[in-house]
Formats: sequence, C-alpha cells, structure tokens
Amino acid sequence: MYGSVFKMKVKAGAKDDLIGLMDEEMRTRVLKGVRASYMLDAGGDEVWGVAIFDDEKTYRENAASPEQDAAYRRMRALLQADPEWHDGGINAWTAQAAAR
Repeated sequence: MYGSVFKMKVKAGAKDDLIGLMDEEMRTRVLKGVRASYMLDAGGDEVWGVAIFDDEKTYRENAASPEQDAAYRRMRALLQADPEWHDGGINAWTAQAAAR
C-alpha cells in the first residue's frame, strides 16, 4: 500500500466548505485502488488528511489524472497555502472489528 498524510491550513470561514468538498469527492468519484480516505479536524484553521491506495503506481496515476487536478484546484481555492504532503509506502496495516 502507498499513501499520503497531508496538512492543510484553511482560509477563514472555509473549513465547512472544504470538508463538504472532500466528502462530495469521495461520494461521487470512483477512485481506483483507494483503500481509505480520512479528514481530521485539528482545530483552528488546520485540517489533516490521509489517503491510502493499493500501491504506489495507482497513487501516482490518480495524482496525474485530470480529474484529480480539477479536484485539487477546487480544494486549493479554500486553502491559505499549498498543502504539506508526506507520501510513502505503508508497511503496517491493522483493521479491527468494532466491539460488539
């Protein structure tokens, strides 16, 4: 697996718009090889995201796609600056069933 952890600083008053945009993207676009996508509200103007793909090839293909570029440009319009990206291979993955 391969993915990215990214930190974003949102423009004043735009956090709900950003969260809505990211939610809409995950509901309306079919992204090949996506295992998971999360957005964490860190408080204030800071938001963190995580995107996990099956492998680096699929991750890079998505990053190079016109659809992803368009999605990024919509997201970027709501940010103070470019996101801070941390890409890399995922060496461990654990999913636990919810307690019953």
